[in-house]
Amino acid sequence: MTPSPMLYLASQSPRRLQLLEQWGVRCELLLPDADEDVESLEDVSPGEAPATYVQRVTALKLQAALLRLRRRGLAPAPVLCADTTVALGRRILGKPKDAADARAMLTELSGREHRVLTAVAVGKLVGRRTRSWMALSVSRVRFDPLSAAQIRRYVASGEPMGKAGAYAIQGQAALWAPRMVGSYSGIMGLPASETAQVLASAGLPLF
Repeated sequence: MTPSPMLYLASQSPRRLQLLEQWGVRCELLLPDADEDVESLEDVSPGEAPATYVQRVTALKLQAALLRLRRRGLAPAPVLCADTTVALGRRILGKPKDAADARAMLTELSGREHRVLTAVAVGKLVGRRTRSWMALSVSRVRFDPLSAAQIRRYVASGEPMGKAGAYAIQGQAALWAPRMVGSYSGIMGLPASETAQVLASAGLPLF
């Protein structure tokens, strides 16, 4: 029997870990040190397009994770990073800063279609150099019109916090999404097909 592939997951997202484990991947978390300012990597540059933004942030996270792997002297294995953003046109909706920001985002998404972009990247240390592969998933989601009371209750549940666009499609927000086109797992935060592609390119085929 072929042993399950193993990689380092440089993400604190429990959804990404859950998906990888469902796909038969053995993961070890490669999380930032206390002195690493990972949040600053998600800052948006002026005028930056959503696709450019999410791929740039994912590349920066991967670079930081590979440096972390080398610094810690861990056993060699591929490292996976991903980043997800929600876009209304060219406007990027990241993680809400607080409850008021979450309510404002959901009010904007109410009754409208938006895009969910997730970039996934895998990197390896090869001697003193690194190699990396990246893919981008773009999906579309339409929300039903939401009342102010619905938005308040949802934000009060705590589910929107830490989520791009202030919602989790695998949670209560699915009740408001009658139409989704693209990758459901990509909307969750890790697109299955694109992840399989980059892992295969890195020598780690899933199936």
